[in-house]
Amino acid sequence: MTVDSTGSGDERGPAVPGTAIGEMLDVLGTGAYLVDARGCIVAVNAEGERSLGRPAAELVGQDAHDLLHRNARGEAFPRAQCRMRPAFMAGRPAQATLEWFERGDGSLLPVSWSLVPCDLHDEDSTLVLFATQDDPAVLADQPVNDGTLNELERLALLAEVTTQLTSTLSVDEALQRLLSLVLPRLADWAVIDLIDEHGGVWRNTVVHIEDGILTRHRLLEGPMTPVSAASQMPLSRALRGVASTIAEPRVYEGSPDTGIAVEQHRLFETTNMHSAAIAPIRGLRDVLGALTLGRSERPEKFSAADLALVEDITRRAGLALDNARLYQRQRKVAETMQRYLLPQLPQVEGLDMTARYLPAPDASHVGGDWYDAFPLTDHATALAIGDVSGHDLDAAAGMAQVRNVLRAYAWSQKEPPSRVVERVDRAVLSITDVPMATLVFGTVALRDDGAWEFEWTSAGHPPPLLITREGVTRYLTGGNGMLLGTGTHPPRADTADVLPPGSTLLLYTDGLIESPRHSIDDGLERLRRQAAALVHRPLEVFTDELLRRVRPPENDDDIALLALRLGART
Repeated sequence: MTVDSTGSGDERGPAVPGTAIGEMLDVLGTGAYLVDARGCIVAVNAEGERSLGRPAAELVGQDAHDLLHRNARGEAFPRAQCRMRPAFMAGRPAQATLEWFERGDGSLLPVSWSLVPCDLHDEDSTLVLFATQDDPAVLADQPVNDGTLNELERLALLAEVTTQLTSTLSVDEALQRLLSLVLPRLADWAVIDLIDEHGGVWRNTVVHIEDGILTRHRLLEGPMTPVSAASQMPLSRALRGVASTIAEPRVYEGSPDTGIAVEQHRLFETTNMHSAAIAPIRGLRDVLGALTLGRSERPEKFSAADLALVEDITRRAGLALDNARLYQRQRKVAETMQRYLLPQLPQVEGLDMTARYLPAPDASHVGGDWYDAFPLTDHATALAIGDVSGHDLDAAAGMAQVRNVLRAYAWSQKEPPSRVVERVDRAVLSITDVPMATLVFGTVALRDDGAWEFEWTSAGHPPPLLITREGVTRYLTGGNGMLLGTGTHPPRADTADVLPPGSTLLLYTDGLIESPRHSIDDGLERLRRQAAALVHRPLEVFTDELLRRVRPPENDDDIALLALRLGART
């Protein structure tokens, strides 16, 4: 199988990993290729190469319609006559039973095909699966769907399950997508039972398709008794990962051997299911739960082929849920770590302070953006805001290292901010794992004449913003220097600014102002205007509203913000 390497450096997301695309195409057992939004082939599996008589190098990058699509006489035809095109443009599934592709030697290949819309690498894509027949008449005489899926429809469903479930890291979203894929294609009812990390069983979802709408029956949902190791009833066996089973109501009409059997009897009685396919949902190491598909309105019972399809679906669902659960566990750890890493702000007479941290939308909810404020021995208050590259656990660990080094030097050396940052810059390369970082560090102190003064320096960080109580704004400049971690150790400068009574000083990271669609200058101007409009608000409200109004909607970075307002001394 060959995947086009064009754009392999694209870091947009969320995206299906390249390995997931490969697995999806390799396990289908039929010819398959993937096309992008323009209709050009970006990937093809080995079976597709063999059937089409063309190596991947001749397929990838080519317009699929122009290269392959032919009529019964072997002639190319306009896109307007292509049966794939309307579905392709609308992003919906489609199928056809008898069409022709041109092979590499010019011969015609009779195929039936199925389209599966995908969302890969943040772009609309379509997976084309095709099955071949030596005798075109066999294709033309395929029976009309009798309520079950033919082989190509089954392959299309499995491909759709793979692409839909691997493109989300939310357990709830993955389960919702799973339900919408199996209902009503395979059943009238779907039940998902999940096992938590402590072995508890929870009937997560009971859904019925009613007039084309998925309707939850919450009275049937809720906690279940633990799985019995001795029970031979179908659901208990599935939850232990022993086997998949086709079950009927009579299976649960006898004396129940466990509380799970009681709930199953209630389920069959309430839903009127006459046939159910029950399969375990397995992760890489553990059984995560079970999927039950039931039929009540449609008359046909589940067959062995149906059960095999359900097993294939739950196998894919298990891998997706495993990944989603791992991500959520990592996020929980990350959020706890971030909570402990970010400091409590000191209480300083005459100063109000507040801070905010917002994680990157598509990251681990932890990152390299940080703030700090702490008292010094000379009655000044240190203020810092910084950004270590990245927004993951490594960035958070690096952030903690830089912050701790800064605190140690600021507390012990009693030097101007520029000298403290020079020491931190040398330490970044020597005693931390931080590749690169930006920083604003300064001190706020009350002068003998009663005025507050902010002495500060910057290491490649966006400039502080000063807003007077009358709404006049000014970006502070003069203390700018090279970012940390370059290895050049340039001399750094200090600058001092007097803070007017009632004014607000704002330190922030670049996630607040940067956007892929707008320049930094646009972001700075937006921040300045909104800060001026909000400065009359209480500091907490000012901060929250500023984040809501200024943060770009397409922002993909974390944000730290530290706001200080001069109040009256008591």
